Amino acid sequence: MTFEALYREHRDAVYGYVAGLLGDRQSAEDVTALAFERAYRKRDSFRPGRGTPRVWLFGIARNAALDELRRRRRQAPLVADLPDESLAHPADDADAAERRTAVSAALRALPPREREIVALKFAGGLTNAELARVLGVSESNAGSLLHRAITKLREACHVAS
Repeated sequence: MTFEALYREHRDAVYGYVAGLLGDRQSAEDVTALAFERAYRKRDSFRPGRGTPRVWLFGIARNAALDELRRRRRQAPLVADLPDESLAHPADDADAAERRTAVSAALRALPPREREIVALKFAGGLTNAELARVLGVSESNAGSLLHRAITKLREACHVAS
């Protein structure tokens, strides 16, 4: 697979994962670009015996996103820069806005590792086997971690409704 094909096939999924993890569109764009830049520079280090190009790419994106989260922890965010999650999108009805707010709050309440697993699975579209490879755990462990995170999300959203 050429690098161009890898980019075209996975750019949206990588962006979705990074955006879900960071919660910030501009940072997600920057980190996604950085991840692909790193992948391009390291393309000769890819070893098919260690996983698919997709898993390799998500590993790079994960490291880039975690670097950004660590950088953020060293800097205090400006209150004016924080998004107001309570604002509804004009096209949404009140129920949809309320559900979105509950899900956003439930996601923020999850521990970082569980937020990451949810982002990899749903925003990144990874299978449980791919999750396991990216996280460095067994496939059954990845499934268990995902199940626990989803259970917490459901419980938090049920309480919020």
